[in-house]
Amino acid sequence: MEKWHGTTIVLIRKGGQTVVAGDGQVSLGNTVLKSKAKKVRKIDKRNVIAGFAGSTADALTLFERLEAKLEKHAGNLTRAAVELAKDWRTDKYLRRLEALMAVADKEKSFIISGTGDVLEPEDGIIGIGSGGNYALAAAKVLIGGNLSAEEIAKKSLKVASEICVFTNENITMEKVSQ
Repeated sequence: MEKWHGTTIVLIRKGGQTVVAGDGQVSLGNTVLKSKAKKVRKIDKRNVIAGFAGSTADALTLFERLEAKLEKHAGNLTRAAVELAKDWRTDKYLRRLEALMAVADKEKSFIISGTGDVLEPEDGIIGIGSGGNYALAAAKVLIGGNLSAEEIAKKSLKVASEICVFTNENITMEKVSQ
């Protein structure tokens, strides 16, 4: 069975702004199935942004669960992320989902995984997905300059798209400000 590929998500926190950006490519094996998929979302009511690496159905399921956890915990992203990770690891249905999430609000950023991990980066930069490490490396180089969080995200994804065959330059972005 061929594996789905094709997500690069980068999260940048700089200068009072937090951005989650993702490319638009979805691939099955060496075939591009879609070039303009939207892999970033915003929960306007809670001012939370999220990017997903993994299958679309799994990502949408997790996004809905995150939204429910945020409602249950009055918008507390840390608590919602931990509760989602616990459910993801222990629930018979959820633990089969293959995805990673990069989530943020105006104060915190996390990577959430199905193994129960909720990781907060030390430097405010996250890269996940097939081209995530390339985007992460580019962002780490660019973060010290004069570019905004949005500009760093765009440049980082461009670098990833030039290296990773599962990443393209069709970027979608969501942002929150402090």
